[in-house]
Amino acid sequence: MNSLLIGQKAPQFKAAAVVEGKINENFSLELFMGKYVILFFYPLDFTFVCPTELHAFQERASEFEERGAQLIGCSVDSAYSHLAWVHTSKERGGIEGVHYPLVADLNKQIARDYHLLNEEVGVAFRGLFLIDKTQVIRHQLINDLPLGRSVDEALRVLDALIFHEKHGEVCPANWHRGDKSMKPSHKGLVDYFSN
Repeated sequence: MNSLLIGQKAPQFKAAAVVEGKINENFSLELFMGKYVILFFYPLDFTFVCPTELHAFQERASEFEERGAQLIGCSVDSAYSHLAWVHTSKERGGIEGVHYPLVADLNKQIARDYHLLNEEVGVAFRGLFLIDKTQVIRHQLINDLPLGRSVDEALRVLDALIFHEKHGEVCPANWHRGDKSMKPSHKGLVDYFSN
């Protein structure tokens, strides 16, 4: 199985999800056509690294929103497990205060479709996908189970995609919003290094 999904249409899904503290039985990726989506997978509810990531994304949620991006979390737990976790305080290991949707992938098909399922353990690796407004995957990052992600990097890559779409220029290594970009040509590269 080729795990590279860059440049392909994001696999569609319809599943139960917890949205704003309630279960929505018909949640779909199609609902976000015309918006950027940061879809990230985490192994399990009520675990250890996972709540740190979910809270970290929530703490920066307004920065994704101002860029026209929707955060969506997904794990192989049921919607009922998500709901219980959302109603558990941070001090008790919960994710109370997380407001973006959490998709239930109980049959593990979404994780399979995104080439993330660790069949041996039965959970998804920590995959993150930047999906553009036409629902094409433009960035993917997959971490092993013990390795938490960087919200800063997710925002940086989103900024780079938005900049590229708006200006047609490309973003070099370690580029951040406001940094110098370059024309996608040999001359652009020469100009970039000569300044």
